[in-house]
Amino acid sequence: MKLDNRILSISILLLLVTFRAAGQDQATRTGPWEDEKIFSMGYSLGLNLMNFRITPSEEFYVTDSLNPGPVSRYPGINIQMVTNFRLNQFFDIRFLPGISFGQRIINFDSDSMADTVSYGPQKLESSFIELPLHVKYGWRMQDIKPYIIGGVNYRYDFYAKDAYRLERPVYLRLNNPDFYYELGAGMDFYLKNIRFSVELKMSQGFTDVLVHDPHPDYPQYCNSVEKLNSRIWALSFHFE
Repeated sequence: MKLDNRILSISILLLLVTFRAAGQDQATRTGPWEDEKIFSMGYSLGLNLMNFRITPSEEFYVTDSLNPGPVSRYPGINIQMVTNFRLNQFFDIRFLPGISFGQRIINFDSDSMADTVSYGPQKLESSFIELPLHVKYGWRMQDIKPYIIGGVNYRYDFYAKDAYRLERPVYLRLNNPDFYYELGAGMDFYLKNIRFSVELKMSQGFTDVLVHDPHPDYPQYCNSVEKLNSRIWALSFHFE
């Protein structure tokens, strides 16, 4: 949590320093004049790392000594459509509907010396339909434009199941919908016929996504977790 926040804070701080250094000394701009269009569209491709912020159940730990351990993360992909509404020279409203795919593995261990049971990792896969809405603030300097973004995102995980699947040993289930706040920073590059952007963004889920309905044969997995909040880092490449 602390490391994630430090990375994001440093990124935003560097961009704000860039804004200040630029001041009002802007040279003649070249390239496409996408900034002056009231409405523009494009597409986005990117990579993500999905994570969980786990709150262990203290009550269950006292009785069974089972710990939900660290989360193993693997790269996923994002595909989005970009729609941009210009408010003025500095602010834009952006809507980026799309899909994203990824997975997370929660590892478990026991502190009980008498416990000889091997607790297998829980591989949780997600396939999201997402509807992010952002406010973008930036200052164009010649053919580049550093910016920061903030907003909200509604995600629906259509891979989440209403029942436990028998074909593999996964004893945790996730709720389908979740609501996130998002913060990020990026850079626009104005090329000959296109605006190309690189953007780093963090999403933090508001709600507990764990379905608190333990598996009848392996209830200890669900019972050891009090709350499960989703967190996602995304590196995106926009083409407008």
